[in-house]
Amino acid sequence: MFGGLEEVAIMNERRFPVALRAADVPPRPKGTVYPAHLAKCVDGRIKAQLGNAFGLNNFGVNLTRLLPGSQSALRHAHLKQDEFVYILEGHPVLVTDEGRTNLAPGMCAGFPANTGNGHHLINESDADVVYLEIGDRLLGDAAFYPDDDLHVVAGPDGKWIATRKDGTPF
Repeated sequence: MFGGLEEVAIMNERRFPVALRAADVPPRPKGTVYPAHLAKCVDGRIKAQLGNAFGLNNFGVNLTRLLPGSQSALRHAHLKQDEFVYILEGHPVLVTDEGRTNLAPGMCAGFPANTGNGHHLINESDADVVYLEIGDRLLGDAAFYPDDDLHVVAGPDGKWIATRKDGTPF
């Protein structure tokens, strides 16, 4: 019977926790879509995918740690994805088209899609930086890298594909 108690029970069955300690979410395996010659800048980036731990599909939430000397990413701008960061610990430098901005715990920054304003965080301090990053997962997103010969596009499976700006593969 459509809409019967058995169907309701199956639809309400939860495969994900209701709540958890963010520190208990294991970091995702290290790796990046960046080609080897550009990947070193994110070697000290550690991400725990909090949104995935709850089965979120429409947006992602990461608890990210930047070790001293590391970056959040290469400076980039998304075509479709809005991004937001909230600093929990440490003092990163936000780099955008407007220049450098020193951030501190309790500060946040947002990056609307399709502005072309490249951004990233750099940890130039001698202590770890910890922040939340939140972004949507719209299909057909792409990212542009104003300082590097790199362009990435989300494939039909949601995985990023990296090429040079002229479209040639690495």
